[in-house]
Amino acid sequence: MKVKYDQDADVIIFFLRDDPPVDAIEEAGGVIVSYGKDGEPVTVEFMNASLHNLVTANELSITLLQTKNIAIA
Repeated sequence: MKVKYDQDADVIIFFLRDDPPVDAIEEAGGVIVSYGKDGEPVTVEFMNASLHNLVTANELSITLLQTKNIAIA
C-alpha cells in the first residue's frame, strides 16, 4: 500500500493496489473510493484531510495495526 499527501490540495490518498481506477464513488464527508474493473477498491481519498485531523501542519503520521487472524468455525 502507498500513501500520498498533497499539502496544496489537502488530500490524502491511500493506494491499495496498482490497478488503474475505472469508477469512483464519493461518500459522505469528502471520501472518494475508486474501483478497478474487477469492482474492488483501488484508492481511498480523503478530501480536506487536515480538517478531519488526518494530518497536522507539516506532519503526517501513520500507524499500522496488525490484528491476529481469527478462524471462524
